[in-house]
Amino acid sequence: MTTSNDLMELKEDRIREKYPLAEAMLAGFDHTPRIAAKSQPDVVQERSPGLGTRRRFRSTTPGLVTRSTARPEGVQLSVRILECDDDPLTTPSQASVLRALRRAIAVAHVASDQFAEQTELADLKRSNLAGTLDASRKDRFQQLLSASALISLHVFANMTDFLLSGLVGTTEEATVQSGEVEEILLDNDQLALHGILWELDQEIAAAQVETDSQLIDLITSFCEQLMEKVALRAENSLVLHPFSQSRYRVEADDFEITGFTPAARARTASLSMAFKKPEEVVGNHIAKYQAMKLAKMLMAYDFEHKLNPFAELGGFIFTFMGDGKPGTGKTTLIQMMAGLINDYCANAGYPFRYQNLSTESIDSYQGKSAQNAKAFIKTVTDPNVIGFGTIDDIDQLAGKRGDRQSSAGQLEITAVLMESFAGANTVVRGNCTFGMFSNYPENVDDALRQRAGARFLVDGPQTREDYIDILHLLMGKNHAIPVGDHDLFEAQAIKKAVAASYDRHSRPQEDALAKVFDEVQAKTGPLDTIAKMGAYLKAIQEADERFTGRAIKNITDAIKVRAMDFELPDEWMENPDLFLFKDYATKKSMIADLAQPITVDMVIQEINRYADSEFRYADKSDEAAIDNAVRDMQRMEEAKRRFMEASRS
Repeated sequence: MTTSNDLMELKEDRIREKYPLAEAMLAGFDHTPRIAAKSQPDVVQERSPGLGTRRRFRSTTPGLVTRSTARPEGVQLSVRILECDDDPLTTPSQASVLRALRRAIAVAHVASDQFAEQTELADLKRSNLAGTLDASRKDRFQQLLSASALISLHVFANMTDFLLSGLVGTTEEATVQSGEVEEILLDNDQLALHGILWELDQEIAAAQVETDSQLIDLITSFCEQLMEKVALRAENSLVLHPFSQSRYRVEADDFEITGFTPAARARTASLSMAFKKPEEVVGNHIAKYQAMKLAKMLMAYDFEHKLNPFAELGGFIFTFMGDGKPGTGKTTLIQMMAGLINDYCANAGYPFRYQNLSTESIDSYQGKSAQNAKAFIKTVTDPNVIGFGTIDDIDQLAGKRGDRQSSAGQLEITAVLMESFAGANTVVRGNCTFGMFSNYPENVDDALRQRAGARFLVDGPQTREDYIDILHLLMGKNHAIPVGDHDLFEAQAIKKAVAASYDRHSRPQEDALAKVFDEVQAKTGPLDTIAKMGAYLKAIQEADERFTGRAIKNITDAIKVRAMDFELPDEWMENPDLFLFKDYATKKSMIADLAQPITVDMVIQEINRYADSEFRYADKSDEAAIDNAVRDMQRMEEAKRRFMEASRS
């Protein structure tokens, strides 16, 4: 497998040089815990001379611990792992676990050494050993040592989890979960690894692991917790930029280190969603067409290059908003798109991850809601998977700034989503997309709503033909009622329906926008030049001050999508060798060949489509505000009346 140019390889000979150190750490070392509480040892039962040391009596009484969890002779993690069952022989899985831990410790040391060489840490270490470290540089020295410790911990946990991810061929749920990881020490990388290996030893002992599957479940659970905690601590550290902005590869294991992003999470979780086929979505022609195109766009992502040609050429939809009345088909649209991506990924052997941010993410504890939202974003944006994230009923989940009804948790989620969708550190690789859905988009914060690069009006069935089609579809087959004078699903022919839908936007749909459109055309004539279209945009801004520069960016992004107004051929999805498995440059060239030039009609239609949605939201938002103000006035009048009556009595 070839590597992309921005990958730096961690040399195999340097990794193997660290094996003796890693083996020594697994064999035994002394550690006095500083943060985590030490488990209390139980009475160790005496053994008769000549008896093996691996077999032991295991109580059948639930909750009764019959072995020590702490060793007086220090931490001996390799022995602890070998004692995880009653078999005196080492099992293949135990051997694999020990090899994975040795490999992960060695790679963690090499990664921290690489960081030291990239920064001044290596020089500071030499000065410190020689006793010549200047006092003014001690703070910087400790900052870099702490950064090196975080790198060692994350790489160790990341690679251990990666190597163990496919070790046991079982589909069972994890039977053993690790407790909270606490012994995270940041004095230096060596002490950090000592602390975490000590705690892993304690966890294995306390859990009374009895099978290889339980052992692996426990270790992977421990590693995933450790990665999350380390990533949170590393989040705002500028010292770590040389590591977090670089990518490393261990060729022999096909393992990549991408900052503090977990690699083993590329495992696909099984979805229990009821998928829908495109023909089961009636109406919503533009929304359906865009969703079908976007599902195929995601599949163009190149896992080696960590980039999608569509993201480079233009036309990739990173965020979109679907709005419409209740019952118009938003959930069906989600089910259709997730089903298409799931099937495409299954055929190509790509890992797919779908996740929904629900109202359960809102927490009363300060900061917890933000953590939940960040975890959602990180899960979907993992560059090792194809991701699809949805935020259903976003008006309930994300708070509107300035709205007294918004809770602190809702406002935290709003802040995270705004930063993640169009923040200074937002990187669009083209491996994932986020859909925000709402019945009441006017209740969504203006700035967050404008971070939706595309707008899907989910208006459900509209025509007589649509209603006949949906009635026939939902009634099923348990009847003999004739269809009558109607060609079933002829109105759902996607190309024909989409063309008609786009044509409708050659003129604005909202009355307020249509007035602006007519006034500009009366002054300038047909909007057939950049100057005239710019004048139209300025007139829209004068009518609605919320129509800002971000709106123009979203419109131009939508125009680029129209320039890519083609579906990748089904054959490319069905036979991955035709396109999906090509190298990045070839895929980019194949896509560029399908692009079409931007036309005046495209620009006018996309301006109207976007502006229509903003005027629609503004009208509803204003009406909602007026209704609330009227209710407040009515309540105040009633309160005054009751107060006067009480005063007279």
